Amino acid sequence: MPAHDAVTDKDPALTALQTRLDHRFRDPSLLALAVTHPSWLADHPGELESNQRLEFLGDAVLLLILSDELFRLFPHDREGPLSRRRAALLNGSFLAGLARQLGLDACLRFGAGEERAGGRARPAALEDAFEALVGALYLDAGLDTARRVVLVIYGDIAAQLAAVEDAENPKGRLQELVQPRHGNDALRYEVVRTGGTAHAREYEVAVLLLDKRLGSGRGSSKKIAEEAAAASALAAWPPTDVPTWVPAK
Repeated sequence: MPAHDAVTDKDPALTALQTRLDHRFRDPSLLALAVTHPSWLADHPGELESNQRLEFLGDAVLLLILSDELFRLFPHDREGPLSRRRAALLNGSFLAGLARQLGLDACLRFGAGEERAGGRARPAALEDAFEALVGALYLDAGLDTARRVVLVIYGDIAAQLAAVEDAENPKGRLQELVQPRHGNDALRYEVVRTGGTAHAREYEVAVLLLDKRLGSGRGSSKKIAEEAAAASALAAWPPTDVPTWVPAK
């Protein structure tokens, strides 16, 4: 039996991972390879390959799956918005988060030095392993199975994107919700309080829609306070008692 196959059979973490994926690998060596960090090879000279080649393949497979899904989900988006959405779903920290949710961090095989240095928690290692896992799924069962598993892992992509966009650009997200019904100039940000010393200012900003206060936020600059105010408004969305308001679809 190949070494990788033996590892897969004996490792309860890999068994549990396959259960979470709802996919039993026909070639267990692919799964074991997907969780093999390059540092492992220094301590195990009999093994000649890490997950780097699978990572290369998985990156391309993931790109295709997400491009296809976004093309279907957002039929009216042009290339620019589609590319930005895809980039958010392929962001390294986002992929590392998905890897943690899967419990992939518990499955990784590291060399002793990398393990001591905290490699298991490194976002780059988790991102690489996630992409390698997608590559392994593709080789083991084809594109349709890889697509099914990946989309289950991602869950509600529209909701994932909304959360990412809200966190990264709350002012832009709020503007997108308001603009279709009220135009570009309906939102207004107003400084309601300043405090602190000359070298440690604090600003409090309110965001208003048609003179109705939607939320407020604080920060060490007006920009940060405005973003906090927009995030506050998004957290309480949709607003009430706004004249002629119709929720954006």
